[in-house]
Amino acid sequence: MNKIIECVPNFSEGRDPEKVERIVNTFRAKENIKLLDYSNDKDHNRMVVTLIGEPQAVREAIVEAVGIAVKEIDLTKHNGQHPRMGAVDVIPFIPVKGITVSEADALAKETGKQIAGKYRLPVFLYEKSATADHRQNLAAIRKGEFEGWAEKIKQPEWKPDFGPDERHPTAGVVAVGTRMPLIAFNVNLNSNRLEIADKIAKKVRFLGGGLRFCKAMGVELKEKNQVQVSMNLTDYTKTAVYQAVEMIRFEAQRYGISIAGSELIGLVPLQAVVDTASYYLGLENFEIKQILESHLME
Repeated sequence: MNKIIECVPNFSEGRDPEKVERIVNTFRAKENIKLLDYSNDKDHNRMVVTLIGEPQAVREAIVEAVGIAVKEIDLTKHNGQHPRMGAVDVIPFIPVKGITVSEADALAKETGKQIAGKYRLPVFLYEKSATADHRQNLAAIRKGEFEGWAEKIKQPEWKPDFGPDERHPTAGVVAVGTRMPLIAFNVNLNSNRLEIADKIAKKVRFLGGGLRFCKAMGVELKEKNQVQVSMNLTDYTKTAVYQAVEMIRFEAQRYGISIAGSELIGLVPLQAVVDTASYYLGLENFEIKQILESHLME
């Protein structure tokens, strides 16, 4: 493949294994695409899929998967800790090899237009594909979630880029766009008090005066009897994983609690791991080329 695009669609289903499999199966055994990873979470009631491949092959698989999700997921019956506005909540395209941001943007728009027409699904372009400044931030689009979009979509400033001017009755709306690699990273706390996780998240995220390329929120993990700070690091080269961890550790101390563990959702760029290892091990001038397996990828 001369051109490789990555796509990381998020589906609002993390509890029903049969539905999860029916969606994921659309990415298996397809020519010119590779399913790299998928993870579903019962508390979040959400699944994140990571695939790479030739641009048009990826587009075709995404369109097929959206159809399955629209058929299988009914947001009027959905609940979970993660905010959501659609059966397919967001579809980001990330240029990987031999493809420019503008080409990835064109692919995102082509995909958005196709799923809007085929499934009567309102589509909003975000990040580098956004058609207006107030649509760049995914959180701004998602605000109000599925329930709020019944009225939000009637406002002139929230007219969809593609598709009908009304929320899909069961599948909601979807955001599609081009962005840089994002790290979905969660830190679990030795506490079951959600208000503490919320307060820490507000301090850590950029909107609260925290780390520039960090989005964060508090989440309750009922099965573990813990809470977590759930994060998206939108530019790991400027806001490192270890910076987020250490800021959470620092803020947690004021409440007399500690970090219980962490989890990675989906895939992570190797450089982000190298940067984190360098920090915690105190390595000087550590580079990717010093990792044995990196030479196998050349």
